[in-house]
Amino acid sequence: MKKYLCVVCGYIYDPAVGDIDSGIKPGTAFEEIPEDWECPVCGVGKDDFVVYEEEVSLKDTLKKHSNSDDNEAHDELAYNEIVKDVFAVGSQHWDRQLFDELIPLPDGTSYNAYLVQTDGINILIDSVEPEKADDLLDHLLDLDIEKIDYIISNHAEQDHSGAIPMVLDLYPEAKIITNPKCKTFLQDLLEIDENVFITVNDGETFKVGDKTFEFIYTPWVHWPETMSTYLVEDKILFSCDFFGSHRATSKLFVYDEYKVLEDAKRYYAEIMMPFRSHIKRNIEKVEKKNIKFIAPSHGPVYDKPSLIIDAYKDWISPNVSNKIVIPYVSMHESTALLVDYLVKSFTAYGLHVIPFNLPKTDVGELSMELVDAATIIFGSSMVLGGAHPQAVYAAYLTNALRPKAKYISVVGSYGWGGKMVDQLKGLMVNVKAEFLDPVLVKGVPKDSDLETIDNFVEKIVELHRNL
Repeated sequence: MKKYLCVVCGYIYDPAVGDIDSGIKPGTAFEEIPEDWECPVCGVGKDDFVVYEEEVSLKDTLKKHSNSDDNEAHDELAYNEIVKDVFAVGSQHWDRQLFDELIPLPDGTSYNAYLVQTDGINILIDSVEPEKADDLLDHLLDLDIEKIDYIISNHAEQDHSGAIPMVLDLYPEAKIITNPKCKTFLQDLLEIDENVFITVNDGETFKVGDKTFEFIYTPWVHWPETMSTYLVEDKILFSCDFFGSHRATSKLFVYDEYKVLEDAKRYYAEIMMPFRSHIKRNIEKVEKKNIKFIAPSHGPVYDKPSLIIDAYKDWISPNVSNKIVIPYVSMHESTALLVDYLVKSFTAYGLHVIPFNLPKTDVGELSMELVDAATIIFGSSMVLGGAHPQAVYAAYLTNALRPKAKYISVVGSYGWGGKMVDQLKGLMVNVKAEFLDPVLVKGVPKDSDLETIDNFVEKIVELHRNL
């Protein structure tokens, strides 16, 4: 039986060994493995495996099946080298499941840090989450880095700055280059000594060896002090959280565009969406540069920058999709019956409708669909005179994310009365959408309610025809 190679991470499936942890017994041919089986190392599916030719080197096999158009250029570099003397030295957090105690991470995440070498001078760009500091330091030691001269800190949030104190412990001569606001944040969060800092202004350049670093203030992507760093000679934009994606991957560069954009859209939805106007201005600033690579602080490096820049332009544009999102919660099925009727009715009119049963919903998936939804309808049972707490949370989250939806409304069921509609409406003052008349039914939806419900559906259908 033939062995098969994962072209993403290099894992080799040996039928004689199987994959016990995944329930694949020894002696199982690759062709007999269930189609939903995933690589035990990097998580890709069977489609990313090829027959392993033992007489051919692993490096040549991976090169043969790589998707990168820049294969030949990358082949002359180390596995973690973007261009000559520019290395990725961060950490992959494969099994992290939750970020900020809020955001689900179905694909893990990474904390990207980069090392630039020039004329014996070493410049570290950002660091990693404190618990992953050993990964960063090990990568530096693997490169035989005996000193760090400068640390460029683009952003003070701890998943990018948290290991700086450990780096300073190992390399005490290093100076931190950042902007004044970020300096203050770093001092507040990490208690770093005043004398370590060099502050730079927007558009300022820093020449060291044969490399020129230009600092571009990109505030509110997603903190007020965030900046990006442009490496002029190599045309690399180190964008920090800007253009990032929560994804752990063994590949340095983007290799699966659809999947990367899905992760990037989730990241945008959960973190960047409230700052669309700032993002527009920041894109205009960075697009003035001749960018060959975008190296974000989460996810793979973009060797086709237009892929993510064009996606961001679409997400921040005022354009919406012909889509209705219905986050709902139902205690005794009455609201669920109402939502089911709405879904079937909208579908019959050819509209794209996505219901989210909130107690079972990944808030990241909900957030992604809010990015370009034209209409959002909240469904809730009445609880103690108000909305169910799950609906309250969804409304609060929507208000915080500020999607560009055109219309918003509420449907639900009640027993004897309450102020659910006023409550939910009051929670969404930041959403600049037209609020449509709600639909509330007493108990289960009855035949006598159908005319009101159908009028509600027809109103939204007509509005969508004119998008």
